[in-house]
Amino acid sequence: MGVHQESAAAGGRQMTNIPINSERLWATLMEMAEIGATEKGGNCRLALTDLDKQGRDLFIKWCKDAGCTISIDGIGNIFAQRPGRDPSLPPVMAGSHLDTQPTGGRFDGVLGVLAGLEVIRTMNDHGVETDAPVEVVCWTNEEGSRFSPSMMGSGVFAGQYDITEIRATEDVDGAVLSDELERIGFAGDAPVGGRDIGAYFELHIEQGPILEAEEKTIGVVTAAQGQRWYEITLTGQESHAGPTPMPRRKDALVAAAKVVQEVNRIGHAHAPHACATVGHMQVSPNSRNVIPGSVFLTVDFRHPSDDTLMKMDEELKSFCANLLETDKVESEVVDFMYFPPQPFEENCVDAVREGAKAAGYSHMDIISGAGHDAVYIADMAPVGMIFVPCEDGISHNEIENATPEDCAAGCQVLLHAVLERAEQSS
Repeated sequence: MGVHQESAAAGGRQMTNIPINSERLWATLMEMAEIGATEKGGNCRLALTDLDKQGRDLFIKWCKDAGCTISIDGIGNIFAQRPGRDPSLPPVMAGSHLDTQPTGGRFDGVLGVLAGLEVIRTMNDHGVETDAPVEVVCWTNEEGSRFSPSMMGSGVFAGQYDITEIRATEDVDGAVLSDELERIGFAGDAPVGGRDIGAYFELHIEQGPILEAEEKTIGVVTAAQGQRWYEITLTGQESHAGPTPMPRRKDALVAAAKVVQEVNRIGHAHAPHACATVGHMQVSPNSRNVIPGSVFLTVDFRHPSDDTLMKMDEELKSFCANLLETDKVESEVVDFMYFPPQPFEENCVDAVREGAKAAGYSHMDIISGAGHDAVYIADMAPVGMIFVPCEDGISHNEIENATPEDCAAGCQVLLHAVLERAEQSS
């Protein structure tokens, strides 16, 4: 079942079943994908690099061509606004991010930004006016690959991070974020945050296998999982690999291997919704004939229940505290990042669900397993998210893929949700 073609008003309200231009959306996605294209068909546009600048500049050009006014804030977030009938109303936003992982795909983040642009283009095509302004936003450094932590732009905007500390962040080569913003011309003069938002919608590929497995086109995202991130340092004693007897060793890497196993056990113990990952490890001195004296590793816990997250936290810290007795290795566990499970606003969720129904798309409620800018914005405004399938559930990978039809379906639902809220803002 497809969308209808009418764009007439009914009862003083704009109908929300006007069709987006699916071919234009796909062409826009593919043109953006040429910037930072990789050999395996993916993208590498790390935050605040020259390639990120190219993507940002192209996005701004497209938005200006669509009649939008552009503002850039002090952390580099880009806002492209289409005016409404009542400029005193807070804007209804749609957006995501343009930066990628080092070996990222063509759809993660960028789909949400360019679908927001297509919403505005479609409104222009059909002469649609809204009470509230409609705004497309591109958040700075959602991925957290070059500069950590992730979701910097939305986090500063929502007051979750201190802008001075974030602007002082350095990458692995010592480049300072504030200097890189200046270098690429995106240290804007607009204030960061401090303004009302009528509603915020984010379209995203699922980054998981559920929609594809259930043969559903639209995921109505009701909430995002809570997350706890840790940095763990294990300290034993370096010693020669030959003369040191096994019973006398204080091997930090052996202890680290046990932590990895424990993290995996915790994830399975809190099935089916728990996720537990060790994603990064540094071994010192990292020499083949020296017993490792220290290991640094990271842990990522996720669950939709905050109570369960706390149990996972307690189990990890208890295990690490016992390593001194069991392995003669000291442990330091640092709570690096935490945000609780975040339910999304009921009316925004309903707008997404009704949009899927109106267009005749199969759909299901789903919880986001990944962090998104929407999570931070949900602390200050009504938020809804839309998922579409990605092939085999693969993301953060150059082979990440989504079909033109599914991208268009997500954009069609986004249009419905944005118009619903932009007309209700009064």
